[in-house]
Amino acid sequence: MELNLQPIELEGVSKERPLIIAGPCSAETEEQVISTATQLANKGIKIFRAGIWKPRTKPGGFEGIGVDGLAWMKRVKQETGMYVATEVATAKHVYECLKAGIDILWIGARTTANPFAVQEIADALKGVDIPVYVKNPVNPDLELWIGAMERINNAGLKRLGAIHRGFSSYDKKLYRNLPQWHIPIELRRRIPNLPIICDPSHIGGKRELVAPLCQQAMDLGFNGLIVESHCNPDCAWSDAAQQVTPDVLDYILNLLVIRKETQSTENLSELRKQIDECDNNLIQELAKRMRIAREIGTYKKEHDMTILQTGRYNEILEKRGSQGSLCGMDSEFIKKVFEAIHEESVRQQMEIINK
Repeated sequence: MELNLQPIELEGVSKERPLIIAGPCSAETEEQVISTATQLANKGIKIFRAGIWKPRTKPGGFEGIGVDGLAWMKRVKQETGMYVATEVATAKHVYECLKAGIDILWIGARTTANPFAVQEIADALKGVDIPVYVKNPVNPDLELWIGAMERINNAGLKRLGAIHRGFSSYDKKLYRNLPQWHIPIELRRRIPNLPIICDPSHIGGKRELVAPLCQQAMDLGFNGLIVESHCNPDCAWSDAAQQVTPDVLDYILNLLVIRKETQSTENLSELRKQIDECDNNLIQELAKRMRIAREIGTYKKEHDMTILQTGRYNEILEKRGSQGSLCGMDSEFIKKVFEAIHEESVRQQMEIINK
């Protein structure tokens, strides 16, 4: 996968990890915007974010202050010297932001999920050179996420980045939006030069989860963080539970451990060789298992037996899950591994039955 990309470099903003974008979920009042921005600027934050238009899950909630808030963002630029960023969801939003001198745009999760809306934004941005970040779609669909970035890139914009904000789930447990870290990791594998920043506020949904999620994102090599920060979070008009004060954000950022990405030691190389050897052994054992599965398939064909033997399948999942737990692994992880192995075994037996 290749996108025609250029680095997102802003004068006065450090190129070192992590890039920090911070500000309230929503621009509510001029006083709130200026107060929050001033406090963040005093903590060394260079990029201020605030939602001007807010696509809400249900009608009746606060859906953003609208165009009036762009004047407050201009005032933030003038009084603090910060860069300003906001979300756009329509061509009209784009035009208004460009007219107001907004420095950075991002496309929200609900918009990313709609190719027609993304294309409308891309068409509105043709001929413009502005950094654009694209949030993952609400559903865990990597192709849809990449497709949105391709649409923006095809419009001629090269300073692109991705925002990982987690994925919606019917069953809400610890997180508001499940992180599913493997998806942004796969995005990094496919497009190595694409900057990816993490939105711990939307993943966690609770301010007490912001700090551990920030650290986890850094440990996974993310390029930066976009964090919701409000001068008085408890009184916020939207997403109050997931916002932190500028003081708390400063405390969180100062505690972050930023590990090096590329430095490798001789000991690490040796350990990786051991991992490679384990992987080779795993593949050999899987191949052996599949040979036996094919022999079982031949037996089932000769004796007119169905391929799927539900009782045996359940027995394997339960036993292997328990064995995995005893060996220090998560039982659900082991079950998923054996579900995949079983699926391939069934596929190979189907080939034998249908010969």
